[in-house]
Amino acid sequence: MDRADQTKNRIISGKNRLFSLNGPVMGSRKRPSEGNYEKEKEHCIALFDQWSEADQVEFVERLISRMCHYQHGHINSYLKPMLQRDFITALPAQGLDHIAENILSFLDARSLCAAELVCKEWQRVISEGMLWKKLIERMVRTDPLWKGLSERHQWEKYLFKNRTSEIPPNSYYHSLYPKIIQDIETIEANWRCGRHNLQRIQCRSENSKGVYCLQYDDEKIISGLRDNSIKIWDKQTLECLKVLTGHTGSVLCLQYDERVIVTGSSDSTVRVWEVTTGEVLNTLIHHNEAVLHLRFANGLMVTCSKDRSIAVWDMASPTDISLRRVLVGHRAAVNVVDFDDKYIVSASGDRTIKVWSTSTCEFVRTLNGHKRGIACLQYRDRLVVSGSSDNTIRLWDIECGACLRVLEGHEELVRCIRFDNKRIVSGAYDGKIKVWDLQAALDPRAPASTLCLRTLVEHSGRVFRLQFDEFQIISSSHDDTILIWDFLNVSPNGQSEGRSPSRTYTYISR
Repeated sequence: MDRADQTKNRIISGKNRLFSLNGPVMGSRKRPSEGNYEKEKEHCIALFDQWSEADQVEFVERLISRMCHYQHGHINSYLKPMLQRDFITALPAQGLDHIAENILSFLDARSLCAAELVCKEWQRVISEGMLWKKLIERMVRTDPLWKGLSERHQWEKYLFKNRTSEIPPNSYYHSLYPKIIQDIETIEANWRCGRHNLQRIQCRSENSKGVYCLQYDDEKIISGLRDNSIKIWDKQTLECLKVLTGHTGSVLCLQYDERVIVTGSSDSTVRVWEVTTGEVLNTLIHHNEAVLHLRFANGLMVTCSKDRSIAVWDMASPTDISLRRVLVGHRAAVNVVDFDDKYIVSASGDRTIKVWSTSTCEFVRTLNGHKRGIACLQYRDRLVVSGSSDNTIRLWDIECGACLRVLEGHEELVRCIRFDNKRIVSGAYDGKIKVWDLQAALDPRAPASTLCLRTLVEHSGRVFRLQFDEFQIISSSHDDTILIWDFLNVSPNGQSEGRSPSRTYTYISR
């Protein structure tokens, strides 16, 4: 045994003698400072200071192991404040402001408000780090509702810029955040209560009436009509910008991107148009009867037809489109298709939904449940939502084929359906558009009576197609109109029930 160990043992044994003579410390009673205690204490400390850190830790551990529970609690209370570190204040003092800012940048709004109240140094780090700006930017990047509001209310111009004289101070973003939250709450309330402003486009078709399909973005609406034409409308002025002709039958389906418009018609053809000039780039002749629906993405296109088949196409370019595979299995017209990298999903008048592998085009499974033909569906992630002429909407898990929920409320065939993370919006031959709570519909405990949030009635004919986003629904109908239901720009006297005021724009053909 070396000299250091002998010294430690003598100290501990001396402490044990003191404990045995005086008994353990109880309550808040203090040991009288008598005899040699002060000298012994100073001697112990002097020896302790001479040891290495490892020896000091080992000695204290042995000392603590000989103490009673009360003493452990007293030491714990003494150590707690010593172990706490204000790292947000300490980091800038070491020239590490950026680390403090980065740590606080992960806070949500409530926590960021609380952090500002901790002390002036925390408030300085938050202000100089522009952390309210960064929080808003994070929300805009991850939430489409925030992104849409930033574009429509034009505060996006103050985001995603480096620190320059062009951007406002942190206080601007601090005051902006609650205003954004208020806007979001107002929009959500407008959806729940059905408050909206309505704009109406009268298409004034030449011969037969009806708008079978549409798609829109911030600048335009492209519609396919029963009178064989495709009409492009200015989204802001609602004026008709262009009319594309060439199909010899009704335009039943369409989709466009930044380069092309692809349309399907009752003339059995698929046409590809240049989106800016309206020039026909390609005509695909394959199906024997009307092309009822189509989807394209990432170099792949899927079309379906009244001839009961599904065609899968490779799209190398607008002018280089080749047939990859024909999928056969439905026993009636295939009314709708959708797909992603994993599955192609089709629905038919034979009452079934069929699932196929996107990569191999092999059949995977059938979803059974609808009592009559299926007119529409949308597929995303694991969820399929379908609408049928049995007047119901069904939600399905595509992986196991289970029907998760049946939504009832429409009085006639459900013709079109779309969903996002919050809502399902459906349109039917009863002329009504219904808004459903998607999250409640996925909860088996939610009562059926709580699922339909609102029924919108403005169309005077069958609803053929609709699309929606966080701020609006755009729908088309057999009544030859396109309606824009705006839940963002609602007038102060916007009504939650009944018909709202509308502006009407009429296209006069020349």
